[in-house]
Amino acid sequence: MSVLVLAESPKGRFKKAAQEVVHYGYQVAQMTGSECIAVVLGSADNPESLGIYGATKVMHVSDSSLDVFDTQHYIAAVKQIAEQVGATVIVVNHSATGKSILGGLAVKLNAGSVSGVNTLPVITDGFRVKKNVFAGKAIAEIQVNSDIKVLSLMGNSVPPVEVGSAAPVEVQTVTLPKSKTVVTGQNTVDGIVPLPEAELVVSAGRGMKGPENWGIIEDLANVLGATTACSRPVADTGWRPHHEHVGQTGVAIRPNLYIAAGISGAIQHLAGVNSSKTIVVINKDPEAPFFKAADYGVCADLFDVVPALTESLKRFKESN
Repeated sequence: MSVLVLAESPKGRFKKAAQEVVHYGYQVAQMTGSECIAVVLGSADNPESLGIYGATKVMHVSDSSLDVFDTQHYIAAVKQIAEQVGATVIVVNHSATGKSILGGLAVKLNAGSVSGVNTLPVITDGFRVKKNVFAGKAIAEIQVNSDIKVLSLMGNSVPPVEVGSAAPVEVQTVTLPKSKTVVTGQNTVDGIVPLPEAELVVSAGRGMKGPENWGIIEDLANVLGATTACSRPVADTGWRPHHEHVGQTGVAIRPNLYIAAGISGAIQHLAGVNSSKTIVVINKDPEAPFFKAADYGVCADLFDVVPALTESLKRFKESN
C-alpha cells in the first residue's frame, strides 16, 4: 500500500506545485501508515530533490515523448506506475494537467475521485475529504468508499515543508498508447509565477480605463514580487493576455494576498478569487459589490492610491 503523487516538471523544472503535492502525499502516507512515492514524467532536473518534501522514492519515466503533455499518455503512465507500487491513494495537482487526467485515471483504476480538495483527509470511519462548492460559498465533505482514491489538490492549500533528504530515483519504462492528437506548437509564458501558484497577486479591471495605464499595476506587482491578473472584460477586450484572467471562467486562485484595483466584483469574478487568504479592494464606487468580500477596502481613485501604495512600499523596503 502506498500514496502515489504526480510531480509535474514543466520544462524539466519542479515548481512550488510539485512540492505541495509531494508534501500532501507525505502527510497522507503518515496518516495511513504507508509510504509516499513520487512519479515524474518526462525530463526533470534533480528528481531526487522531491525527497526533501517527503517522497521516499521517485519513479522517473524519462521518456522524452512525455515532455509534451498528452492526456492518454499521462493516464497510461500513471496507471501503470500506480499498479506497480500498489497505490491506494493517488494525488495530482488541480492544474490543467491534473484536471485533464483525473477522471480518466479514476476510470482506468476503478477508483473514486474528488477534484479540488483543500484539506487533509479524515480517515477515521472511512476516507473523507473537503472541497469548496457553490463558488466557494460552501464546503462539501465527500466520503470515498472505493479501494483506490484519486484526488486533485488545490494550489496553496498545504504549504510544502522540508521533512527529509534526497530520495532514491528509479528509472521506469511504461507502454504508451498511440496518440490520437498531434501537437504542432506550444505558446507558453516564461519568467513569472503562474497564477495558480502565486502567493501574491495584483489584479485590475475596467477601472484602468485602457491598457496604456497598466504600468502602475505592473509597478506595484514588481515591488511586491507579485503576479499580475485581470478581470474577464479586460482580457476579452485585449487589454491584457487571457492567461491573466481570473474568475469563474478563467483561473481560480488561492493567494495569500489578492489586491483588486478597479474591479467591481461581479459574482463570476468572486468565484475565482474568494479563496484568497486576504483580499484588498481599491475602488472609487462605494457600492461596488467587491467591498462585501474584502478584508480591507479603499474607497478612492485607484490612480491616486496605487502609485502612492507603490511608493510607500518602496520606502519601506529601502529602510528594512
